[in-house]
Amino acid sequence: MPQNVPSFDELLNSAQHSALHLEMRDHYGVDEERHVVEAWQKEGALPGYESDYWHPWVSLIERTVARGVSVRRARIVSEPVTDYIRFEHAITPANLRAGERVRWLPRRRASDLALPGNDFWLIDDRIVRFNLFSGNGAAVEPDASEDLAVIKLCADAFAAVWERATPHEEYSIR
Repeated sequence: MPQNVPSFDELLNSAQHSALHLEMRDHYGVDEERHVVEAWQKEGALPGYESDYWHPWVSLIERTVARGVSVRRARIVSEPVTDYIRFEHAITPANLRAGERVRWLPRRRASDLALPGNDFWLIDDRIVRFNLFSGNGAAVEPDASEDLAVIKLCADAFAAVWERATPHEEYSIR
C-alpha cells in the first residue's frame, strides 16, 4: 500500500492509457459541492462549464484526454434514483464535454457482479485509489493499493459494469 495516497491531479497527470472511475453510492455529501447541489434543488441552477465548481476538474480531464488517455466513469444506481443521482445526471454533460465517457447501470442489473466495497479510480491497471465515505456520504481519507489482486478485482469489476451499462446519452433517470 502506498504511504501517501495520490491526489486526483497526481493520478490523472500520471495516467498514460486509462483512468477508470466506478461510483456505487446513491448519495454523496461532499462539502465542496453542497452549495451546488442545494442551488440545483432549490432553483434548478447548474454551474457553468467555466465556473469555479467545474473549471479545475474540466481542465484536468481535458489535459488528460488530450494526452490520449481514455477517461471512463461508470455509475451503479438504485432505481428509482435519489435526488442526488438526478443532480449527477443533470451535470454529466460537463463531464462529457471535458472528454469523459459516462455510463449508468441500474443496481438491479449488478447483483451478480463481483464488486469492491468502495468507489475507486483505477489508473493504467497499476494503482487503484479508493474513495471512502462516511455513512452520510461525507468524504473521508482515501486509500490506495498497488496489489495486483486488488487491481485485477477493480479492473474486472469495471469491465463488467461498463459492458452492461447504458451510455449517458441513452439513459433516462426514473
